[in-house]
Amino acid sequence: MAGTVRRGPFKVALGLLVCAATVLLVTPVAEAVPPPPPNPSDNDIAAAGAQVTSGIGQVSALINDVAAVGQQIQQLDSVVAAKREAVNKALVDLQTARDQADTAAAAVTGTQRALVASATAVDLARTNFDKFAEQAYMSPGSDSMVNYLSGGSPAQSLERAQMLSVASTSQDSALNGMRHAQIERANADSAARQAKQVADTAAATAQTKKSEAETAVSAAEAAVNEQTAQRNALVTQRDVAQQRLDAARQQVAGLQGERAAYEDWDRQRRAEELAAAAAAATAAVRAASDAAARERAAQLGDGDTSHTELGDDSGTHKSMPSKPSRPDGTPAELIEMVVDRAMSQLGVTYAWGGGNGDGPTKGIHDGGVADKYGDYKKIGFDCSGLMVYAFAGVGISLPHYSGYQYQMGTKVPVAQRERGDMLFWGRNGSEHVALYLGNGKMLEAPESGEVVRVTAVRTSGIMPKAVRLIS
Repeated sequence: MAGTVRRGPFKVALGLLVCAATVLLVTPVAEAVPPPPPNPSDNDIAAAGAQVTSGIGQVSALINDVAAVGQQIQQLDSVVAAKREAVNKALVDLQTARDQADTAAAAVTGTQRALVASATAVDLARTNFDKFAEQAYMSPGSDSMVNYLSGGSPAQSLERAQMLSVASTSQDSALNGMRHAQIERANADSAARQAKQVADTAAATAQTKKSEAETAVSAAEAAVNEQTAQRNALVTQRDVAQQRLDAARQQVAGLQGERAAYEDWDRQRRAEELAAAAAAATAAVRAASDAAARERAAQLGDGDTSHTELGDDSGTHKSMPSKPSRPDGTPAELIEMVVDRAMSQLGVTYAWGGGNGDGPTKGIHDGGVADKYGDYKKIGFDCSGLMVYAFAGVGISLPHYSGYQYQMGTKVPVAQRERGDMLFWGRNGSEHVALYLGNGKMLEAPESGEVVRVTAVRTSGIMPKAVRLIS
């Protein structure tokens, strides 16, 4: 661009107004203090205190009443629990008696069945033996035992006599076994009868237990109902006593609570007023500081060739003005000026090649991605242009290239970065630069299609050193 336009008082004044408006817009507005709560007078509080003092004895008595009611309820619970367990015992005894009766009845049935079977066997054996004897001795015939014994030789007769004796002995032994079994079954029958008596006794006992259980249940239910009614009455008395106690306590604390609420409100009101005054003072100071920063940036820009005019072949070159001195202030205050200037550009469009000490400028052609997004037609910042604008406000002139910015200032380990340091990515900082805000956050002009924003620090590809220009 040929020639230089000097900035007059009007432009400086306009910059002051714009900066002040920016600070006021970004300054948080305190929330409105709610209406004041009731504020009881000292006389009201004293009168309430006198009422509480006079009622201390009554409240103490109510506390004792509640404790006594609670103890009575515990005693009633113990009585009810004991009666209910007595019912459980009666029911268990009833079940045990029924089991014994069932067992005895089963024993009677088994022994009677065995006795009948034994008698039947003995009767059958006796009948068979009687038939054998009658056939052998009383009904001789061709096949009778008499003929069998009388026929043949004496030896045969002797042998046959021996066989008859063996048969008789065998029959007698079998009959004796049957008789022995019959005796055992008789003994079993006697035991069965005794078991039957035991069963009858157990049944009668079971019935008695059942009656006792039913009586105990009825008595317990009646006691439970009576004691439950008494418990409910006591609980009602306790609740009434508790309500009276709560009312007395509320009488003590009621007006004092209102006074405390009013005092809290009053403290909030004073704090809001102080915060508003401090915010107004800060806004005025920052507005003045930003106006001065704009003037210093304008001085830096006078005579510089714009980053977008590198291709200008007009042959016109501007003289380089003297560099303005750094403004007064502590390092912390200067860092806040830098951060304020950078944060004032939040939301400004990214434009590759855009930005200088005065603010956003039109981007330039890159022949690639930026042209695709039309950055050469947009007004905004790229990453290094945003740093140029931020630090110009404190008299620091930066080249519009992140790689050169990486060579300036003091390098510190990136792990020791502080608010106001510049962070870099790519070899020797050649890819990207951002302003560190603290607490893991940074401000950057990211890439084409985006806007100036605050984001978390990206550690991937970050350079191991940060650059500190103010210390």
